[in-house]
Formats: sequence, C-alpha cells, structure tokens
Amino acid sequence: MLKRLLPLGLLVPSVALAGEPVSFQRDIVPVLRTRCATCHMTGREAGNIALHPGAAYASLVNVSSVSSKHLRVKPGAPEDSYLMMKLDGTHLDAGGKGARMPMGAPPLDEKTREKIRNWIAEGAQDN
Repeated sequence: MLKRLLPLGLLVPSVALAGEPVSFQRDIVPVLRTRCATCHMTGREAGNIALHPGAAYASLVNVSSVSSKHLRVKPGAPEDSYLMMKLDGTHLDAGGKGARMPMGAPPLDEKTREKIRNWIAEGAQDN
C-alpha cells in the first residue's frame, strides 16, 4: 500500500484525493476482485471475460463485448461502455442480453459505479 507524507510528517495509507485521477490498480481492481472475479475468473465463463487482477485490464479495455455491439470499456466514453451498461442495468435497452451485474448479488452502490464511470471517462488508464 502506498503511503503519503502529510505536512506534519505523518504517514497515512494512500487514498484517492478529490480531483485526483481514478487509479485502475488502487480503485478498480479491488472491486473487480471482490465483486466480479468470483464468476469471471478464467475467461471461459459467461461473457468470455476474465476479471481477476492479472487479466482484468486486457479483458476490458477496447475489447468488443460478446453480448452487444459495444466495447466492454470504451476509453473516454462511459455511456458507450458495455461494462457500465451491465453495472447500471441499462444493457437490455442498448441491445445487450443477460442479467445486470453482478449477477445474483446486489448491484454495486452508486459511489462505486461512479468511480468506475470516472475511470472510463478519464481514459481508462492502466495505472
């Protein structure tokens, strides 16, 4: 875990600060690991997508969805990213199929979805 040095010399765990870009490794991977990878581990599961930390970025960014005409993550365009549609539950309106994600579990809270949305809007960097 990264540490930040505060003015008084105190070290605290690194967290996203207001105005700081969303980090894929710090902010997105933990969500994918705990809420998504249990069903999307190898890439042979529904959607042919692997979301464990070592494969998630390559499985998401600029990759065509197998369930719709959209990219899974279109950098700079969360409204055109199938991942956001699946998380928001709007995928059927966009010609997609299947259940809202995560399947069989409560939807991600709005704060978490907003973080993912912001990461995509910021260019979906592998940072």
